[in-house]
Amino acid sequence: MKQKQYILTIAGHDPSGGAGLTSDIKTFEAHGLYGLSVCTAITVQNDIDFKECIWIEKEVIINQIITLFGRFEISVVKIGIIQSWEVLLEIVQILKKYNPSIKIVIDPILKASAGFDFHSKEDLKVFEEVLHHSDFITPNYDEIKGLFPYKSIEEKIEFISEKTNIYLKGGHREDKKGWDEVYHSKIVQLNIPPKATSVFEKHGSGCVLSSALASNIAKELSLEDACIHAKRYTEQFLNSNKTLLGEHNYK
Repeated sequence: MKQKQYILTIAGHDPSGGAGLTSDIKTFEAHGLYGLSVCTAITVQNDIDFKECIWIEKEVIINQIITLFGRFEISVVKIGIIQSWEVLLEIVQILKKYNPSIKIVIDPILKASAGFDFHSKEDLKVFEEVLHHSDFITPNYDEIKGLFPYKSIEEKIEFISEKTNIYLKGGHREDKKGWDEVYHSKIVQLNIPPKATSVFEKHGSGCVLSSALASNIAKELSLEDACIHAKRYTEQFLNSNKTLLGEHNYK
């Protein structure tokens, strides 16, 4: 019997199943992994309307993490919405305490697709410290604009890539729409053009990309292959149907 390989998502719960924990678990399973989950927030939303976010207390989040690490061997974690950069920093420090070699992929969600703002007035000095503990962040163009607003896009990329790898999603860019860029090893850039000629918009596609990337890292693909496979999986998800809620290709 094949031994299970575990992977963890730390994210919010979306009742529609399109984003957050549920979406991550579907993605993990489609990659042949067993997904564990820690809930950071209960959202009141569907695929088009975001009404409310109820944050889970930090102590409850931490207890969930500690309990899982007491039972399972976890080598990779994907992190979605967190109440504050301060809480995020404490979480990544705890993860490193329980597994110093753990790989951390952070999806820095600043705004829900339905318009809800996260982290709009927070001190980015704390987030800067978070970057030192992470292995990848996966912002889209709108999100990277919201990070370190006093810097240009080029300056932000250089600044962040000195601390961690960047997978910059291109779905929101005005030029070369759908072209993703990966900055790793501080200097190397990988361009990943879209393979599909057109795609259907999906609720939670950013969650899918980051959890697919985390899955590929857990499967020990090379860094560039992990990114390329994550892009192709996300395109497949986008074109799985014409609705806002996509379907996952279970292998």
